[in-house]
Amino acid sequence: MHKQIFVNLPVSDLRRSMTFFKALGLSFDPKFTNDQAACLVIGENIFGMLLVETFFKTFTAKFVVDAQQGTEVIVCLSCESRAEVDDLVAKAIAAGGQAPRPPQDHGFMYAHGFDDPDGHIWELVHMEPEAA
Repeated sequence: MHKQIFVNLPVSDLRRSMTFFKALGLSFDPKFTNDQAACLVIGENIFGMLLVETFFKTFTAKFVVDAQQGTEVIVCLSCESRAEVDDLVAKAIAAGGQAPRPPQDHGFMYAHGFDDPDGHIWELVHMEPEAA
């Protein structure tokens, strides 16, 4: 089975993106970070590769979606509690993100999310332990 996941996302301003995610309490792996890419450490084996759009385009011959106008992926992360979900959304908004959707309370699952400065959607969920 796979040991890690690397989600690759194009960004228009790498420094701005790094500042945004640092404001959420996340860090970057300097071994895989330079002026074209930054390795965002999301979890023990979960990484986001933030790639300057021109560099991102070298990995595909397909059209790169403008995440401000369309969506190709929603990154969903689990949280330990509803409070953690709300705290991360508040930090994202304070750092320049948007929360265009209200929180969703499904009883067994609480979800809320934000759009990062490039428009990528980050969904945060807390599942009640009994639901798992």
